Parts: sequence; C-alpha cells; structure tokens
Amino acid sequence: MTTRKPLTDTQGRLLFVDYLRAIACFLVMLVHASENFYAADASGLAGNMSYLANESNRFWVAFYDGFCGRTCVPLFMIVSAFLLVPMKSGVSMTAFYKRRFTRILPPMVIFMLLYTFLPLLWGAMSLEQSLADLKMLPFNFPSMAGHLWFMYPLISLYLIIPIVSPWLEKASAKDERVFLYLFGFSTLIPWLHRFVSPELWGECFWNGFTMLWYCSGYLGYLVMAHYIRFHLDWNCRKRLTVGSVCFLVGSAFTAWSFWYMGVPGQNIETPMLEWSWEFCTPNVLLASFGAFIMLTCIGNGTSCGLVNKTVTSLSKLSFGMYLMHLFFLGPIAALFIGGDSANPLVPVWLAIPCIAVCSYICCAVTTKLISLIPGSKWIIG
Repeated sequence: MTTRKPLTDTQGRLLFVDYLRAIACFLVMLVHASENFYAADASGLAGNMSYLANESNRFWVAFYDGFCGRTCVPLFMIVSAFLLVPMKSGVSMTAFYKRRFTRILPPMVIFMLLYTFLPLLWGAMSLEQSLADLKMLPFNFPSMAGHLWFMYPLISLYLIIPIVSPWLEKASAKDERVFLYLFGFSTLIPWLHRFVSPELWGECFWNGFTMLWYCSGYLGYLVMAHYIRFHLDWNCRKRLTVGSVCFLVGSAFTAWSFWYMGVPGQNIETPMLEWSWEFCTPNVLLASFGAFIMLTCIGNGTSCGLVNKTVTSLSKLSFGMYLMHLFFLGPIAALFIGGDSANPLVPVWLAIPCIAVCSYICCAVTTKLISLIPGSKWIIG
C-alpha cells in the first residue's frame, strides 16, 4: 500500500483540517439561515411542507443552501474519517470507543436536554411538547433540535471504524476503488426511490435492507477519506483543477434541482423540493469530493499566521458552535426577516449570509467563554 502523509503546519497540525472544520461549521449555519426563506410555517426550519414566496427566495435559497452549503455534512464526515482511519496501532476497540464517545456523548445529551426544556422560558414550546420530547430522548433528537440528527450517523461511523480499519490497512488502492464504485452507484438510490420505486433490490415491508445497504451511506465517505489520504497522490495544481470542476458541476446541479422544483406561491412537499439534496446523492458526493481535495491544498504556500491561529481556534470550538447554533439563529433570523420572508428588512441575497455570519460570531464567542470554565469539555466537547 502506498502511504502518504497529510500536509501539516510548522506545529504539526493539519492546517487544512482546521480550515475545513471552521468552514463546514459556517456552511451548516448558512443552510439553516436559508431555510427561513422556504419554511412553510413560522418555525424558520423546513418541515414536511415548504413554501417559496417569490422568485428571489427561490433563486437565493438554491444558491446559498444548494450551491454553497450542501457539502457541509459530508465534509464533516470526511474529515472525521480522514483523522481516525486507520486506527492507531495497538488501540483496542474499547479504548477507541471510550475516547470518541466521552468526547461527543456528554455534550450531545446536555444540549438535547437544553433544547427540550430551555424554549419553555420564552414560550417557544408547550410543556406537553417538552415532556413528549423528554420521553423520546432515548430514541431520537428533540423536536426543536433537528440539526442533532447528524449525531446519529456520526456515532454510527465511530462504531464501524474499528471494524473496517483492519481491512483498510491491508486493502490496495484497487480494492478501495471497487468499494467506492459501489458506493457511488448506491448514491442513485434516493433518486430511484423517488422516481422509480419506493422499494428496490429486495426492499419490502419485512426487509428494509437493500442489496447495496452495506456499501451505501456515510461509510462510503469514510472509505473515500482513507483513499484520498493514502492513495490519491496528486499535486496541488491537479487537486485544485479537478476539485474545482467537481465542486462546480456537483453544486450547480444541486442548486438547479431545487430551483427547478421550487414553484413560488405554492405549498410543496419538502422531499420533492429537496429531491437532490440528500447527502448521499451523486451531485452532493461529487461536490463534496471536489471541495475536500481543494481544501487539502491549504498550507502548501505562504499563509498568514494570525489567520491560521484564528481558524485553528474556531476549529477547536466548532463542535460546541454546531450544538448551540439554533438557539442563536432563530432570533437573529427574526430580526432580519421582520415577520415577512417575502419582504425581509434587508434583501434576501444579503439577509441569508448576514444571519449565518451573526449566528457564527455569537456561537464562537459563547463557546469560547464556556471553554474557559473548568470541565467545559463535558459541555462543548
């Protein structure tokens, strides 16, 4: 197997990883800021039904959410796998689980409880809904914390890493490419489910596991991260060239798919409006691959030490920022929108990034302050 060390800065940190985390965290907030302009209710987040008030909202949501932000979740998945796979020699499964889960589970539980009870203080939730959410906490995220869905696929990746790591250590580049071809083909499943049949390749009411089940999902991003790290021996110029093409093509299709289905003035089922926005679809896979290999070039040339230091600090805070951001984003969005998403207080092309930037700054400051408290790792990771 060809080994290739990832690029580090003078302190030994993976500089591009810090940039990637900081950027991906912002993209999450950009996505959720955009939802305020196609949510069919006053929650500010897209539910089962969506509504686009006008052509401006249609275009700018497609641009910010589809073109710019849709790679946020895959980028987090890829970077997690990039750092953790294969496991270090001599690390047992138990030790790996203890280290990873003691970092993410306590903050996750704390914020699930906060999203279950804190909205009661300002009347955003009824006591009945709060108690219903509490009862469901062992099984799923609270109703006002939809973004915490991400934690469950992340946990599943951590669970599978000790199992696939030995194979990845021994697998050749060709072996990994075979798996990645199968994964790439499996990303067609969301489209086939929607436009061909809800049941594919063995799926039926007594079997929910399709033929490609074990080659699909975020495991594919894990293997792709390992392949990029150890087998993709491209120079920076090629990474930038291929990466930019992949990102532009994939993101353009993602944006177009939303714009095409988004008819202003009509209630639209959100799954149909977002028919190509799932994170394991061909277009999002292509854009995510492109974005990631472009970002691996960060640190190859001269860069500003102050900027790098700031980005590294944001990277370390990114988990806490992600966990808390909906507490800030909703009120900030309300200030910019003024109760009318069709006619916000500032134009929608400016409102969406402003909501995201203000939310990002508030989260960064709050997480930094919490990090100064002894034992803060149990709260923000």
